[in-house]
Amino acid sequence: MNLPLLLRILGALSLFLAAALLVPVPFSLYFHDGAWSAFVLAAAVCLTLGGVLFRAFPTRREISVREGFAVVTLGWSLYALLGALPFVFCGSIPSVLDAVFETMSGFTTTGASILTDIEALPESILLWRSFTQWLGGMGIIVLSLAILPMLGVGGMQLFKAEVPGPTADRLKPRIQDTAKLLWEVYLLLTVAQVVLLVLGGMSFFDSLCHAFSTLSSGGFSPRNASMGAYDSAYLQWIVTLFMFLAGVNFSLHYYMLRGRPRELLRNEELRIYAGITLVAIAILVFTNQGDIYQSFSENLRHSAFQVASILTTTGFATADYEKWPLLNQYILVSLMFIGGCAGSTAGGIKVARILLLFKHAHVQIYRLIHPRAVRLVKLGERPVDKDVMQSILGFFALFIGIFVVASLLMAASGMDLVSGGAAVIATLGNVGPGLGSVGPVDNYAHVSPFGKSVLIACMLLGRLELFTVLVLFFPTFWRK
Repeated sequence: MNLPLLLRILGALSLFLAAALLVPVPFSLYFHDGAWSAFVLAAAVCLTLGGVLFRAFPTRREISVREGFAVVTLGWSLYALLGALPFVFCGSIPSVLDAVFETMSGFTTTGASILTDIEALPESILLWRSFTQWLGGMGIIVLSLAILPMLGVGGMQLFKAEVPGPTADRLKPRIQDTAKLLWEVYLLLTVAQVVLLVLGGMSFFDSLCHAFSTLSSGGFSPRNASMGAYDSAYLQWIVTLFMFLAGVNFSLHYYMLRGRPRELLRNEELRIYAGITLVAIAILVFTNQGDIYQSFSENLRHSAFQVASILTTTGFATADYEKWPLLNQYILVSLMFIGGCAGSTAGGIKVARILLLFKHAHVQIYRLIHPRAVRLVKLGERPVDKDVMQSILGFFALFIGIFVVASLLMAASGMDLVSGGAAVIATLGNVGPGLGSVGPVDNYAHVSPFGKSVLIACMLLGRLELFTVLVLFFPTFWRK
């Protein structure tokens, strides 16, 4: 492990965060909310730390795979700690643990919050909450790849370690070009949503916050009632559309913008993702009609919104789905496990993994009937490498294992079975709202300090897809 190189990159990331912390300052001055000094002080801390680390370790060696994993995990943890400083400095969240919980929820695009009165916070703090999700959505590490050439190091190891999904698509030969392309698509979709929301009557500030949280599949809103605060079918349909788009592999957005729509039709994962969305909406609409909603259009709007919000792990809400029939609640919880497409900003297990697990099971059953048959697991038209399949099986086993262990720990902290289990899957899947005492109209403020610590770990594990974090706890990882 090249510790000087690791510390130098962490220093560079701290310098980038220092610049990011200055983004809310103009908003603070415009709204006269008095929080600008907290951001300037937090930026000064990051600048000092980053400058010391960056200057003290002037190494230019190539980064290894192990160092890539360490940078991603430690970088995300560092951002959760440093990103919490504005909350503490301005007094919005006096508790350090609560501030780290909120910030980790932001950077991991989970959307779980300990805040009880969101609208009482300064506007710049609300912007920072949403901005942390926007930065974490595509990945702070991927963004930083654009500046890694200045460090004299390569970046593919970081890209493989951070990009969500079974594999990382390289759209260009150079990883820096790939990172830039992904961020260009990300920025373009964000701008498009802001414009459409403003045209629908939402203020520019609220539009910006919601766009940051939508494209990142985050779910933080500047309103206490989330998107339910806006009694506008147009606004809710726009957010529903962009939540769905955020759950699509971003390489497909790139192909679409390049005039290659056939790539979308050929993508089997996208077809399954769209199918799951439509089937879930149809069931919810059928079950909700009459008892919950008298109007079909209102029923369709709220059902589609919640399916898109939960499946893409965004976590926005327009209705209290705990008042819906139990079948619909179970469907939404199942969607929390599934998540969006690989290569998207969504969390969860991912549609590609679920699809390949079922295909693998089908092949195993087929081989029992035809022992001598040779049948491969394919995704689309391409055979899936055995190593990738083994990784998916290991990921699924770890995901379920961590879910069970973390649920037991939440029960030990005093939470009831439904609330504890829902809190774990909501944070491990980076969804945000769950059921019970952490439902769509509730928050995580009542969770014990021990429980919050467990959920913070779940957020990090879920965002970095388990292996990236867990590999650091093996002694052999740190040995030469």
